[in-house]
Amino acid sequence: MSAPTEATWMFREAAQAPEVVRAQLEANAAQVAGLAERLRRAPPRAVVTCARGSSDHAATFARYLIETRLGILTSSAAPSVSSVYETAPDLGGTLLLAISQSGASPDLLAMVKRARQAGACIVALVNAERSPLAQLADELLPLHAGPERAVAATKSYLASLAAIVHLVAEWSSDAPLAAALKHSPQQLARAWQFDWNAAVARLTPVNNLYVVARGLGLGIAQEAALKLKETCGLHAEAVSAAELRHGPMALVGAGFPLLMFTQNDESRAGVAQLAEELGARGADVLLAGAHAAHTTELPTEGAHPVIEPLLFAQSFYRMANALALARGLNPDAPPHLRKVTETI
Repeated sequence: MSAPTEATWMFREAAQAPEVVRAQLEANAAQVAGLAERLRRAPPRAVVTCARGSSDHAATFARYLIETRLGILTSSAAPSVSSVYETAPDLGGTLLLAISQSGASPDLLAMVKRARQAGACIVALVNAERSPLAQLADELLPLHAGPERAVAATKSYLASLAAIVHLVAEWSSDAPLAAALKHSPQQLARAWQFDWNAAVARLTPVNNLYVVARGLGLGIAQEAALKLKETCGLHAEAVSAAELRHGPMALVGAGFPLLMFTQNDESRAGVAQLAEELGARGADVLLAGAHAAHTTELPTEGAHPVIEPLLFAQSFYRMANALALARGLNPDAPPHLRKVTETI
């Protein structure tokens, strides 16, 4: 990468993700083990996630991971139910997983306060350890991402994913997943080095695209679409590979760009088949995680299927930073945005 590319805060902060994850796993080990034991002794009747922005994309990942590994119903809360409509659903006996970089958004805080009153157990994954959200939590799992100066979250998003995997691996007593997570910092470092310049070249002149994935990868597709909007000025829409075959398919004609992710699990064959079909139709398909004819394959780091989405995100961040600069934009200062978004 050129010197201007490496000079951005987005580049420098995303490059720190491997060490952030390594430090987080060490610092949170005893706390996560204790929380997991507590949850095994008294399993919640359901898990509710509460988040906004990139953190909500981490919550999508959490939903698929918790439901597939633990079989516990997991749903995303609508913070406006508490903050705007001033009502609260029955959350007694549930685990509320609140995810936030800043821990300061008023609508999340309103949701968490009402959930506490309703009898939910509050677990906060938050980077700002002295934030109001951290003070409200029954259990705090710090992200340990350190200061993040770029408006676009990168290392804190990956730290959120790592914390979710850590908790679920311990909670479900999944030794292979725990071992895979322990190796993830080295894999993240390798994923950061992959050359996705083919994607930069293809996406520099476009204005619209779909970002497609399924299952555990869907939260990464949501995150990638958001980053393409805020840092690259692209109208990007995250779409489930299953949903794409319905209404959204009507837009996919010759030359239409798609960025597709597929981890090595039960969803891979279907996503790869879809990618090949779209490519054969003339769509411009950039594919990470599988081989398919008529597509441009992006290099990826093979890993445990739960870890692969983290590696996709890390490779994507480097590409997105370069793409923003190629489009003449500053990825550190998206228009009309600031670091802490205080929604009500």
